[in-house]
Amino acid sequence: MKLSLTRLPRLPFLRLSRAQPVPASGQPRGLSESWQAFLRNPSGLAGLFILLAIVAIAAFANVLFPGDPLDMVAEPLLWPFTSAEAPLGSDSLGRNVAAGLAHGARVSLAVGAVAAVISLIIGITVGATAGYFGGRIDDILVRITELFQTVPTFLFVIVIVAIGQPSIGVIVLAIGLAAWPVIARLVRAEFRWLRESEFVQAARSQGFSDLRIIFQEILPNALPPVIVTTSVLVASAILIESALSFLGMGDPNQVSWGSMIGEGRELLRTAWYLTALPGLAIVLSVLALNLVGDALNDAFNPRLRGTR
Repeated sequence: MKLSLTRLPRLPFLRLSRAQPVPASGQPRGLSESWQAFLRNPSGLAGLFILLAIVAIAAFANVLFPGDPLDMVAEPLLWPFTSAEAPLGSDSLGRNVAAGLAHGARVSLAVGAVAAVISLIIGITVGATAGYFGGRIDDILVRITELFQTVPTFLFVIVIVAIGQPSIGVIVLAIGLAAWPVIARLVRAEFRWLRESEFVQAARSQGFSDLRIIFQEILPNALPPVIVTTSVLVASAILIESALSFLGMGDPNQVSWGSMIGEGRELLRTAWYLTALPGLAIVLSVLALNLVGDALNDAFNPRLRGTR
């Protein structure tokens, strides 16, 4: 019995590729499916719940703990759950640790969010311009981006803060100026792939301006990976601000998780909770942001959406 290879049925060719872009005027059904996939991710929901809890504590810090968190309200070095005035204990100066954690959450989240916004504005502008126009403009902007990437992020932030006055505004600006190259390279890669798409060619044929094509047609399709990276930027900004405060380069007029760890390190053997509690707050915040970022990556990445 002979087998004829020509009679064998053709198998469908499986190809993994990016999600098809949709014009701004169309209905991006894949976007709603991505958010549904995120809501079905248990680790992402857990991270979102932790993050919302921290945001709620930061938002109601003045209600939960009115007054200045740097004021002395109890006896020094009270252990947690031994006093109603300081439910999580007090430091060596009699300051309420719980109040410091709540108000420190507001500082850390504000620094992370505003620094991420600054990085997004600079990175999207540079990346979109380089990726869309290409040519000499692309070469110049890529060299500038690589120049910023050659300098270590934390060292760059330390230099900017040392030159300026250590304050929340200077720290936020320094972190934002140091973190934008990641966004710029990501947006540039997306724009280089999307600029030759059919819906972009159709927009050009209709006489749309370059500015309209960039922000109304291409940018909405390039946002999913940027959204994923934003969670990492916020977590990195929180860690950098905490490290600066730990080294004594934070805002002296604001309580911070990093400054609480720095002040409690000398009493690590006798009052370990002074460093453990703010350290736990940093770990939970960064963990929650990473869980949300991983869930967003699984939801928006078409290669991973069908395998998990």
